[in-house]
Order: sequence, then structure tokens, then C-alpha cells
Amino acid sequence: MPYFIPKNLLEEIRARNDIADVVGSYLQLKRVGSALKALCPFHKEKTPSFNVHAQRQIFHCFGCGAGGDVFKFVMLYENVDFAAAARLLAQRCGLRLEYAEGGTPGDGPDKSLLYRVHAEVAELYQQSLLESPRATAARDYLAHRELDLDTARDYLIGYAPDSWDTLLRWAAGKKISAQQLVAAGLVIKSDRAENRSPYYDRFRHRLMFAIRDELGRVVAFSGRVLDPADKTAKYVNSPETALFRKGRVLYGLDKARRHILDARVAVLCEGQIDCIRCQRAGFMQVVASQGTALTEEHALLLRRYTDDIILVLDADPAGEDAALRAAEVLLAAGLSIRIAALPTGHDPDSLIRQQGAAAFQHVLDQAQSALEFQVGLLRRRENLATEAGLTRATRAVLATIARAPGAVHRDQLLRQAATLLRISEQALRQDLGRAAPPPSRTPPGTAIPPPSHPPEEVALLELLAQHPELHASIRQYLVPEHLTDPACRTLLGCWLDPDAGPKALNAALLDSDEECRRLAAQVQMAPQRITGEESSAPQAAQDLILTIRRKGLERRRAAARAELEHAADREREALLAECAQLSVDINKLRQKWEDAKLFLEL
Repeated sequence: MPYFIPKNLLEEIRARNDIADVVGSYLQLKRVGSALKALCPFHKEKTPSFNVHAQRQIFHCFGCGAGGDVFKFVMLYENVDFAAAARLLAQRCGLRLEYAEGGTPGDGPDKSLLYRVHAEVAELYQQSLLESPRATAARDYLAHRELDLDTARDYLIGYAPDSWDTLLRWAAGKKISAQQLVAAGLVIKSDRAENRSPYYDRFRHRLMFAIRDELGRVVAFSGRVLDPADKTAKYVNSPETALFRKGRVLYGLDKARRHILDARVAVLCEGQIDCIRCQRAGFMQVVASQGTALTEEHALLLRRYTDDIILVLDADPAGEDAALRAAEVLLAAGLSIRIAALPTGHDPDSLIRQQGAAAFQHVLDQAQSALEFQVGLLRRRENLATEAGLTRATRAVLATIARAPGAVHRDQLLRQAATLLRISEQALRQDLGRAAPPPSRTPPGTAIPPPSHPPEEVALLELLAQHPELHASIRQYLVPEHLTDPACRTLLGCWLDPDAGPKALNAALLDSDEECRRLAAQVQMAPQRITGEESSAPQAAQDLILTIRRKGLERRRAAARAELEHAADREREALLAECAQLSVDINKLRQKWEDAKLFLEL
């Protein structure tokens, strides 16, 4: 049975987490008049446009449009879903997050159970590593790689026993079904009818690395083979599950993210042991892609914390090509990329173990820009003295530059490429303009402009938010169905409810979509647009009511006129009469308020 977080618990979490306190724990808020302001963490800016309204318990950025309540802020800042944001806020205020049964079959596996299963299996594997006589090979391997048991404890390294049913027997005592272990990716269902049991453990006789998400929750495992005679894959990873998508998780990010924010740079390497070695040597901003190709979602994760990435690559052709592919993905996300080449025959782990942390720091210090690295690689692979070689190199460099989403970034790269290739900048610009544009897609992490809403409907909502005394009078002339925009209709319904206040509004919006919650924050944080005498607010409300009702009639008239083109003769007379009446009504709404209001009253 799927589970959900009860509304009353969500309201309790919201009540105990003052948005000013929560945002202030992440950002440096400054009071400007009655507002709390900061530089927006969701887009680059030099002048603060990020506002927190403590009384209404909302935030809104007038630069990128981000906005919402305390749950939305944590979701955006931590890059997590709603349930994870609720869990973080519950932990912050000391509440126990409890789930109620609900939903319908097919809603998906119970994530809370999957998190618990992964956490307990990680402890089981680690206990096996530390205590089991059968884990000698695993402990010997760690000793060979100079990883002590304190490191194993800190990074939740464990050992999966050489047995087909270790987890199945463990789960039986925990009242966890085999089907739930399958959903967690820890057990495989056999397709062989002759097997005594239809299920068996995925991981057997392997050194186990717990893979944690950015919040430190175990979501998957990676098992390294220990038997040199074993002909199976060197590493076996968890399959994709409700918790784990390999294209989104970066190993070590749970420990690195705060250090990345402080250092304003992330270092990306390939394997788990490389990441562990770097972090233990003091390079806490290092994360690893776990041997998988870098994805747009990886870029989204990294961009949450920095816009400066150093890629550490192996000094061989395969490593060079992989670094260029990764650089293209990161560049398309608007990130600044540098590439650091390791000495031949070394990875970060071996370099630090044999030559110390200073040697790895030297590698990072010598990192080249992605474009500089690419041109250097092309010089070794192409004869740039020939027309064909220079053409191929130029085409490759322009393809890289075209991936940069920002005009300023592309301009900088063009200048750099012209210097490196010894070609005129003007010629490169012309060729870039003629080149086919890269696939049209929004780079990961790019601030997406909020959807547009009818300006008169948004203006009405702003007026309602700033002048509660107008609610009763507006209720005489408008109902939500008069508005065309779904989000605006929802908010109007909330404000026209006589019992709705800021808290009631936030509670009502819990079931609304994300854009509705964002728009609610926007209109509540909008600057005062009515100047002069207070009496101008009712006048503004009257003008907006007339405009909204008139546009509604104009839409109905346009629809009737469109039907005339295909109507049968007997239908045309009724449509013509309707259009004539609508024109009369529209003219009434163009008159002064005193003359039009009799027609408007509901």
C-alpha cells in the first residue's frame, strides 16, 4: 500500500519552520525596510532581487521568478523532491515524519520503505566486513588499497557474503518481502523453473560501496569483485529503481556539497575509491561519476552548487575523449570547464598514495580550459599546417563553442579559439553563424522563465493580496470561472473564500500544482502599484472587473463568429442574434462603472 504525508503533519512542519529562519540558515538575509532580501541562489545577480515575506511565509525572486513557501525553497535549494524537503524540515524542527496509508495500486513502490531497506542493508554489509571471518578477502583488499576501517565506516563500505540468500534470510526476520527487495534492486527474480527459490541475491562475495544521494541517504550499491578468477563484471551496480537513477547521482556529493559551495569549484573524477582518496587527503570538493558517462542531470546537480568544474582525466586517448564528451555536457549547462591531466599511469588514488596530496594539487593547478585542452589535443591528432587538418580542427572547436548557451560565454570562447588556432576572430564568428545550431533544449539548471498569465488577471490577484478589504465587493461581480488562466482561477477562489487568510491560503495550495504556488508567492510579494489616495484601490478593482468581464464576452463573440463560417442556415440566425447581443453587452462594459455595474451583478 502506497503512503503519503498527512496534511495536518505538513501544516505542523510548516508552522514550526519559519521561512525567514530557514532561508537565513542558507543565505545572508538583509532587512531593507519591511522586507528581507538576499542575492538569489537560483540565478546569477549582483543586486538582490530575492525577497522573503515573513508575515505571509513566502519567498519570491523578481529576477528569475522562483517563488513559493518554505517547502518549495528547500526543494529548489537542495534539489530534492517534496517528500525529501518535508523530511529535512521535519528533522530541523524535531518532528517525526510519519506516513499514512493511501493512494491506489500502481502508484509506485513505497520510497520510505526502500530508504529504510537500503540503510539497514548498508549496515548489514558493513557489519559483515568488520566482523565476519568470510570477509577476509575484502579486508585484505582495503588494506592493499591503504583504506583503513575508519574510512570504511565513514563511507559505509561493506562486504556481501558469498551466498545466494543472505538478504532473503535477513529480510524474513524483518518482515520485508522478496518483492520489496526486488523493487530495491537487491534481489533478482530467477527465470529458471528448476531453481528451488525463485529469488537470489544480486551481490555475492563483493566489496560493497554504499551509494548515497546528496542528502546522505543510501539509494544504491556498487559491488567490486574480490576473486581474481571471477569472470563476471569487475563492478556490479544496483539497477535503476524508484530511488536510484545512475545518470543523476554523483558519488561523494553528500560530503562534498558544502565544501563545493565554499570553494566555488567542484572536482570531478571517475571512481569511488578515487573520490574517497581525494576527500581523505583534504580535497573535499571532489565527486565521482562512478564510471558512467556524464549526463545532463549530473550537470544539473553540479550547477546547484557551483559554476566552475575541474575534470580530472586519465592520460590516455580514451580518457581524453571521455573528458571532451563530459566537457560538452557541462558546457551546455552554462558551466565553466577546466581539464586536469594526470601523469601517465596514475589515477587520483595512486598519485596521492605514492606522491602525496601536493602532487594532486599540482595537477589541479595545471588544469587547462576545455577549449585550450581541445586545441592541444587537435594539434597532436591533426596536421594544422594543412587546409584539411585546420578545417577539421576549426569545425570541432566551433561545435564545442556552439554548445555554450550564453552569448557572453560564446564570445569569450571565440576570442580564445581565435588566439589558439591563429585564425581571425571575424572568420570564426562567420563560420559559427553558418554552422547548424545545436539541438534546441534548455540546459540543465537554466532558470526557466515562468509561464505568462493574463496581465489583468494577475493584476487583480495582486490587488486582492494587498487590499483584503476589497474581497467582499469583488465577490459581487466575479467568480473564478470568469478568469481564463487555471492558476489565476485557483488563487481567486482561495481569496474570495471569506475564511481564507495567509495560512489558509498556504494550506489550500498544498494540493495545487507547482506553478500555482509560485504565482501565489509572486502576487503576494508584488510591489504596491496603487499610488495616491486609498480610494484609488477600489477604482483599480472596478477597472479590472470591467476588463475581465468584457474580455470574456469578446471571447464568446469571437467563438460565435467562427461558428458562423460552418453553420447551417437555421443555425446562422441564432448565432447572428447572439453576436448582436454580445456586442451590445460589450458596449455596456465600456461605460463608466456606475452605468455598467447593474449589468455585472451576479
